[in-house]
Amino acid sequence: MSFLNQTIGALLDEVSERLADKEAMVYADRPVRYTYRQLRQASDQVAKALIGLGIKKGDTIALWATNVPEWVLLQLGSAKMGAILVTVNTQYQASELEYLLKQSDSTAIFLVERFKQSDYVGIFNAILPELREHPRGKVFEFSSLPKLRHGILLSEQSAPGLLNWSEFLSLGEAVSDETLRTYQDATSPEDVINIQYTSGTTGFPKGVMLTHINIVNNANAVADAMNLKEEDRLCFPVPLFHCFGCVMSSLACVTKGATMVPIEYFEPHTVLKAVEQEQCTALHGVPTMFIAELEALKTKTYDIGTLRKGIMAGSPCPVEVMKQVITTMGMEEVTIAYGQTEASPVITQTRIDDPLERRVATVGRNLDGIEVKIVDPATGETLPYGQQGELCARGYSIMAGYYNMPEATRQAIDEEGWLHTGDLAVMDEEGYCNITGRLKDMIIRGGDNIYPREIEEFLYRHPKIADVQVVGLPDVKYGEEVCAVIRLREGEKATAEEIREFCRGQIAYNKIPRFVDFVQDYPVTASGKIQKYRLRETYIEKYHLQEAAGIVTA
Repeated sequence: MSFLNQTIGALLDEVSERLADKEAMVYADRPVRYTYRQLRQASDQVAKALIGLGIKKGDTIALWATNVPEWVLLQLGSAKMGAILVTVNTQYQASELEYLLKQSDSTAIFLVERFKQSDYVGIFNAILPELREHPRGKVFEFSSLPKLRHGILLSEQSAPGLLNWSEFLSLGEAVSDETLRTYQDATSPEDVINIQYTSGTTGFPKGVMLTHINIVNNANAVADAMNLKEEDRLCFPVPLFHCFGCVMSSLACVTKGATMVPIEYFEPHTVLKAVEQEQCTALHGVPTMFIAELEALKTKTYDIGTLRKGIMAGSPCPVEVMKQVITTMGMEEVTIAYGQTEASPVITQTRIDDPLERRVATVGRNLDGIEVKIVDPATGETLPYGQQGELCARGYSIMAGYYNMPEATRQAIDEEGWLHTGDLAVMDEEGYCNITGRLKDMIIRGGDNIYPREIEEFLYRHPKIADVQVVGLPDVKYGEEVCAVIRLREGEKATAEEIREFCRGQIAYNKIPRFVDFVQDYPVTASGKIQKYRLRETYIEKYHLQEAAGIVTA
């Protein structure tokens, strides 16, 4: 791998000059088809509009949207002029969005009108009720969010207090090429360019700060490992607000000059239709997406014979699913990647020429430029091959830190620069790793990281709940599901549905417990610490989840 000491803006300029007329971004379901020259021009237009809006280098701007074309334009445009893009989970509700906007010091928010059952404009208005009376285009001055100055709707519709997309773009008309060049020249590869929020064991999400060097080089290394080439066409339904979308997918395409075929949001038939229509050679997804696509192929035939390569990642990858993706979908070169947002995100990945057993039953070996070791969680000593311990990583891709959380940063990255992932793994003598468990009690549901503490903190607000423990239970479709084990206050009664109703509209739907049970007490250690692993064992048996628990993953 050649190290790229350049910004995203410089990378885009270089590729657009070399491959000016090659297709860069195509949507199968709408008339959006950009060449690399057009993608650069559109990104420059967005960069100028941000400057015209008054956004300065180093300002944070929040982006709350599905995989619409404007998402990629904002990703590239903000990087060009030096603003820091804060990516917002599309499943967020009011309290989560308000926390993110405050913690990130966001100066502007870009949002779509709605996604599925979520009315984004309505949620935003719930946080800022004054917005309904606020003149459109006038700078915000709200005491509840003092840093937030602007709101822009990613459509041509009108909403109180918000500019629409055309009105936003018009702000760049008075900004010259020379002014944009001045902004772009002031950006450095070492600058933080992206903040992604990951749930925290403290119950509060942490903003992972990633630099140009972090994500440009990780995107390039991932592309190399999966053998992504200039002639490839990569379909990706994974959300752009995750590193899987905005680093391993969109940016990986730019590093190689490949064509990106984004899907606005996942639906298996939509994905398969896009692969067929655009003759995609590569496909990305979390295991649940591939499982749904395999099911869809049983009900309808699609010509997906062009598929060869791609990545399955985001949660533990079932061995049998990998084998079916290779045989049924023809993805002979599919790879598995493992990592976390704090590592930009990929740490290990299988290679296309690895033996089949390694490609389906391990998460691969370290990417070039990244060191990996397995340590004893208690002593920090490096363990011999074949012994289980905590996986640690070091190299160019490790985050700059958590935004405004120095203590959390020190806990994650030691003095020698090693990121402690909190994941348990075993490494063989050739460096191939198996993820065997987690030190942290994080739940991974369909590729989304869910921290029990965050749900527990929310449920403690319920007036009937005295104590609650949240654990992940195995699930055939999603990998894991949320289970809340609740101890009610003296004399109180409640139902599972009542608890779920309390959550609806307050926390993201994927965090709402699928399983709810009520207990008098919890299994504890001699020192009184609750044993979550025993709760998990109890409910696997109670809900007859042994089959899901027995699925072998990499």
